[in-house]
Amino acid sequence: MVTALYRRYRPESFAELIGQSQVTAPLMTALRTDRVNHAYLFSGPRGCGKTTSARILARCLNCAEGPTDTPCGKCPSCVELSRDGAGSLDVVEIDAASHNGVDDARDLRERAIFAPARDRFKIFILDEAHMVTPQGFNALLKIVEEPPAHVKFIFATTEPDKVIGTIRSRTHHYPFRLVPPAQMLEYLEQLCVSEGVDVAPGVLSLVVKSGGGSVRDSLSLLDQLIAGSEGEAGAKPKVEYERAAALLGFTHSSLLDEVVDAFAAKNSADVFAAVDKVIQTGQDPRRFVEDLLEHLRDLIVILSVGDGAKAVLRGIADDEFDKMGTQAARFGISELTYAAETVNHALTEMSGATSPKLHLELMCAKVLVPSSDQTEVGSLARIERLERRIGMGGAAPATAPTVPASSPAAAPVANAPAPAAASEVPAQPVATESPAAQPAAFGAVTTAQFRDSWPNILTKVNKASKAAWMVAFALTVVDFSDDVLTLLFQSQKDLDSFKNSSGASDTLRSAILDVLGVQVKFRAQIAEQAAAPAPAAEPAPVVKEAPVVRKIDQLAPPAEATEPESAEAPAEEPVKSRNSSLVDESARYGESLLREMLGAEPIIDKNGGK
Repeated sequence: MVTALYRRYRPESFAELIGQSQVTAPLMTALRTDRVNHAYLFSGPRGCGKTTSARILARCLNCAEGPTDTPCGKCPSCVELSRDGAGSLDVVEIDAASHNGVDDARDLRERAIFAPARDRFKIFILDEAHMVTPQGFNALLKIVEEPPAHVKFIFATTEPDKVIGTIRSRTHHYPFRLVPPAQMLEYLEQLCVSEGVDVAPGVLSLVVKSGGGSVRDSLSLLDQLIAGSEGEAGAKPKVEYERAAALLGFTHSSLLDEVVDAFAAKNSADVFAAVDKVIQTGQDPRRFVEDLLEHLRDLIVILSVGDGAKAVLRGIADDEFDKMGTQAARFGISELTYAAETVNHALTEMSGATSPKLHLELMCAKVLVPSSDQTEVGSLARIERLERRIGMGGAAPATAPTVPASSPAAAPVANAPAPAAASEVPAQPVATESPAAQPAAFGAVTTAQFRDSWPNILTKVNKASKAAWMVAFALTVVDFSDDVLTLLFQSQKDLDSFKNSSGASDTLRSAILDVLGVQVKFRAQIAEQAAAPAPAAEPAPVVKEAPVVRKIDQLAPPAEATEPESAEAPAEEPVKSRNSSLVDESARYGESLLREMLGAEPIIDKNGGK
């Protein structure tokens, strides 16, 4: 016969007790300073050390060298109260579940009158104290309130609220808690080394998860796995992951990986094949959904924290962690969040369901189709999927659609005269999804994406500064490459206004950073209006200067271009052109302002005037 692990490794001092420092520290201080109370109430979940602590406290009180916070372990009292001892006459353990009446309380009260047989105190430990009836507690009330000097009471219970208030008010209450997973995992690793057991990676994590923070439950499960493990003759036993997962009822990691990979690839056939495998192997669908939800939680942590997730997700082997990192990279944070919320909702709906398989299959269908969810999380998941398709999710960056030269839209541009071509603004492609919702960290920002986001950028500028917006609203995006944004200014006057306006460039640069997440440098391109065209009967050759391109930060205005000698025009023509240019420029600036602020449109009369 082999003694159970939880009995062989029962702590014999407060220093050996794990995960209960909130109890052991004040108790040891009270023992060292000789401020021990006459009655204690230990409460907490099962298997967290309440009864063990009561025995340790009794050893500390009756130790030959005590009262002390560390029992010697050699005196008769310490030996009798050790994990292998037979018990002491002066320490009475009572199971309150079977001794909970008035007669039992009266018998205890009569026994408490007598002095201890050998030790310093007569100590009564009442386990499962919440089972004592109110009448039994009332029978104990007097002796608990004013006990003899040699009597100590220790009540241990999982339900302290069922202990009547008159008893609780006469005790020092110490609440025990479940042991944290990190401490439990470390403790089990040390225990396996002491036992000489070889445990496969991931097994102890399953034991900790199944034990739920209870030391006794975790040790019982590990003892069961060790008892069923096999090993070669003369070698230490080996606890395999497959047998542990099957015995404890958890979903195998390979099946979880199969389902998650199918979700990432949007492969419906593989997803429902995995669901069928769960049903055919006789596994509980609810347990499968619980394990899937926890796996998705781990992927969210890895995607959010990165390498720092190892400090959060303990007990995972390095190769398994790398594989989970690859899985998380195939998703986006929004898609993972949507999938986790869908699985969590399905887990709630499966409680008491008559057909858990049906709920499981419907859950998988919802995860595969984010469009069925009209909430914000579902919308973000759909946007994230579209961004990966167009290249912002790490694939090749999306390119703007080109217009064929033979198409009707391209013909006017190709046949336009040189002055008109110089002032043309490149056509903006129509985007199905605005990339402004996500920063540029997903991929390189293209010129087409800049043009699509320009209205959102101007909205940011308008909120930040009205003056900056009045300068920037007439600008047009020409090109973006190597962090240099080329903007088209309609005139030199617009460029001067942009340069001389206080904070206009900084406001625009900040808005671009907020919307697209890129820090840009500006470059100006000026498109002066062409002179009025000559009569159609006698066309005069007009040669327009090329657009002037210069850095906005340069303070010197561009040098005026001289008319080529080949352009023969009447003497009064330059003056007329300059005057009409000034008039047209002011009118155009006002029209743009009215269109932007009031939504106004010019009225064209029958004669062609405005």
